[in-house]
Amino acid sequence: MMAHVQLGTIAVEVELKDIKNVHLSVYPPNGRVRIAAPARMSLDTIRVFAVSKLGWIKQQQKKLREQERETPREYLNRESHYLWGRRYFLTVREGDEAPSIGLQHRRILLRVRPGTSEERKQELFEAWYREQLKDAVRPLLAKWQPLMRATVNRFFVQRMRTKWGSCNPTARHIRLNTELAKKPLECLEYIVVHELTHLLEPTHNSRFVSLMDRFIPKWPFYREMLNRLPVRHEYWEY
Repeated sequence: MMAHVQLGTIAVEVELKDIKNVHLSVYPPNGRVRIAAPARMSLDTIRVFAVSKLGWIKQQQKKLREQERETPREYLNRESHYLWGRRYFLTVREGDEAPSIGLQHRRILLRVRPGTSEERKQELFEAWYREQLKDAVRPLLAKWQPLMRATVNRFFVQRMRTKWGSCNPTARHIRLNTELAKKPLECLEYIVVHELTHLLEPTHNSRFVSLMDRFIPKWPFYREMLNRLPVRHEYWEY
């Protein structure tokens, strides 16, 4: 069931469903606010909860609205692209051969056939980023699963519009945003540990925070780093 509550000028979407705890989220790019709450909870109780979090909501909205955004990419020579937090200039070479992307010193070399569209170049880049991310995630899982005694059945890499990652504790699946391939590896490691921790504690309660503090004490620093770095230029939708 979907409902709404109004906090002055802030509209809050409310989803009532079969869960035990209240979850508050503020989504990019403009700070849309959403609460998932137990079906038995009244809207008046949810409103009181939202009012108690109003300062935090406004703080998160301000961060999101001020966050730097990438300029639209056109996949032209000398254009900047990022891999693992490092900046590379793009070199585009046209020829009668299979498309490919690879690193060449401080450049990303994109080989395409003459007349290749911008949309096709974007598809090639996104596929390349997915493979880079998959290759980086495997050793991180090999490192952290035995340390945390948390085992993933499968992991997925995909374009995600509102999250850096997600976890399904029942199926023991985790999903990771392909945009993480552009960020420093430390940020990816933080997100992997975050999602593995959800296998031990599904909610963001005090136990979850305690586990994160034990496994990766600098996690607030990495979270802040992700919040500061530029995000994809287009607006994200839930």
